[in-house]
Amino acid sequence: MSSTETPSETGRGFGLSSREARVIGGASLLMAINVAVMYALATTPLAAVNDYLFAFPIVGALAYGAAIMAGQLVAERGVSGGDTGVAFVGMVILQLAFGVFGAGALRFVPRESQLTVLAVTAVVVAVLTALIAAYVYARSTTFEHWGSYANYAFIGGVVAVAVGTFYAPVLIAGFVLIFLGFLLRLGWEIWKVRDERTASIALQTIGVYIAVAGVFVHVLQLVMRYFASRG
Repeated sequence: MSSTETPSETGRGFGLSSREARVIGGASLLMAINVAVMYALATTPLAAVNDYLFAFPIVGALAYGAAIMAGQLVAERGVSGGDTGVAFVGMVILQLAFGVFGAGALRFVPRESQLTVLAVTAVVVAVLTALIAAYVYARSTTFEHWGSYANYAFIGGVVAVAVGTFYAPVLIAGFVLIFLGFLLRLGWEIWKVRDERTASIALQTIGVYIAVAGVFVHVLQLVMRYFASRG
């Protein structure tokens, strides 16, 4: 999750160009597919993977972090090299990483309520994304530093999860920091879409999708807790 990008001139305004619409549309499609994958996997043995990985929370955090990074690298290498097959493999890794994690959380919700939980989560994530996008587009400034802040949040989150593996109360700090990391990364990715108009649409689509998916799985857990508290 690198934040080393060449700064470009910062524009202002809320009108979306055709390339911005293509990035948003592509990322939304990938996210929609991922939600379907979560729902489909929630009743399969794969939904139990979280039980094993998060028996030691740091193992789960590192395993999913590695899967997401590997998927991103493979997908981006395929896109950059013009190899559709490699890009597809990378996307499959990403879809499975987020899909299995989401399914593992979703399986604790009664099947008849799962679509409702996913729908509420999607609405919350859409609102969060819109708010971040509005903030980024309203400011005539660079958001390159958000990439660095996101990396610091991820590192801090992993450290907190490592400590929380042996002292459970610290786990909440790990959750908050990693969630914050994905929110910051989402803002950074949106800024890149806004300002780096010569960048690859496919690469930016992958970046936005990963950030949104990371936000989604965290909001999903919060929505589930809310529904559980009302039950």
